[in-house]
Amino acid sequence: MGKCEKLLREALNAPANLRFSDLCRLAECYQFVLRKGGGTSHRIYKRSGFDKLLNFQDDNGKAKPYQIKQLLDALRELGEIAD
Repeated sequence: MGKCEKLLREALNAPANLRFSDLCRLAECYQFVLRKGGGTSHRIYKRSGFDKLLNFQDDNGKAKPYQIKQLLDALRELGEIAD
């Protein structure tokens, strides 16, 4: 199993335990590009062909569960993962 598949499995099965850096890495696995941030607690991601921006916020090294859900919902909408 590849690194991206492992991160996706973690996000689906245990979203409360996902680290912020892993959430960002997972977004990048699916061609989301960092548009703004990097030096702050917020990072904004965009993907070509997807109109919505994803705004992730570092919460003491952890990803916020609702932001993980937003990424997973976006991946479902894009047809990258099944329901």
